[in-house]
Amino acid sequence: MLLKTFGWSFAVTALGLVAAVFYGGWQAFGVVAILSILEISLSFDNAVINAGILKKMSAFWQKIFLTVGVLIAVFGMRLVFPVVIVAISAQLGPIEAIDLSFNDPDRYKELVTDAHPSIAAFGGMFLLMIFLDFIFEDRDIQWLRWIERPLAKLGKVDMLSVCVALIVLLVSAMTFATHAHQHGGGHADKASTVMLSGIAGLITYLVVGGLSGFFENKLEEEEEREQEAEEEARKAGKSVSGVVLAGKAAFFMFLYLEVLDASFSFDGVIGAFAITNEIVLMALGLGIGAMYVRSLTVYLVRQGTLDDYVYLEHGAHYAIGALSVILLVTIQYEINEIITGLVGVVLIGWSFWSSVRRNKAIEAAGGDSGGGSDSKAEVSSGV
Repeated sequence: MLLKTFGWSFAVTALGLVAAVFYGGWQAFGVVAILSILEISLSFDNAVINAGILKKMSAFWQKIFLTVGVLIAVFGMRLVFPVVIVAISAQLGPIEAIDLSFNDPDRYKELVTDAHPSIAAFGGMFLLMIFLDFIFEDRDIQWLRWIERPLAKLGKVDMLSVCVALIVLLVSAMTFATHAHQHGGGHADKASTVMLSGIAGLITYLVVGGLSGFFENKLEEEEEREQEAEEEARKAGKSVSGVVLAGKAAFFMFLYLEVLDASFSFDGVIGAFAITNEIVLMALGLGIGAMYVRSLTVYLVRQGTLDDYVYLEHGAHYAIGALSVILLVTIQYEINEIITGLVGVVLIGWSFWSSVRRNKAIEAAGGDSGGGSDSKAEVSSGV
């Protein structure tokens, strides 16, 4: 099971590290290894969130996520994306940007740093919307009830998450503009860019999330029809495939996963520049890390880990909320990547520990792990 799920990751790791040695010797080997660990640590919450979505998809689409999705994630976000942001921010052609990344890595890093406010605004807003929509939803199982209960009641107000996100964006852009003006920097004109990038992130979330939600409902309807068709086919001695029926729904959920992965990648790509300016080593290290995140996602789905440890999804969403705030703060202030990674690890570790305590409390009470016993377990777990 482990080899089947992580086989591709092990293979890519071996190839990537060998390629690093051939490219730049043992020093390059060390850089790629560090970047791989950085990507995994920063994106573990990504795997938990992905698993919550991927478990609704068929085995066929899970395989697509691990193959085609990896190509998009590795080559799109980890290789093409850094080149694209430099090309746009420096008003260069893609070929010129690639040439710059190889021949003048210091200038390349400078241009990426210059583009960081707009990148952080886009990614921060997309991730903030994911967190807000989660925290404002009334759910049977609650982790930190003292926070989640009152916020779930507030969530009954229509479009509250959008309003809160826009207020946060407005404050971020105004603070950035004020700081630039006071210090006489040349970034005052970028306040409008931050605002536009943040709105673009919000629109992207609403469009992709709206489409995936619409087709998820269609999927549920089609699954009901499929069950009826299978029942009729069984009586007639025939069989029916569900892959075609779930095609549109699964495709848009797949698209949502890819945009989600892209948003999670912002901190990894930006953080990678603190370790190396070389685009080849960056792509190798982050690509290896991305493979493990995807394999871990599928592993969580197939092992049913999210069903056994019910607070993991909560911890991952709190980590998303923290990451979105960190991204928005980095528009103006620098935050060490170690802090970014540790926040997610601590929150997910805490949620895992709470889940274990909950399960033990339920077992001691002789109950089951379903939502019906959740209240007693939460009291026993102290959360």
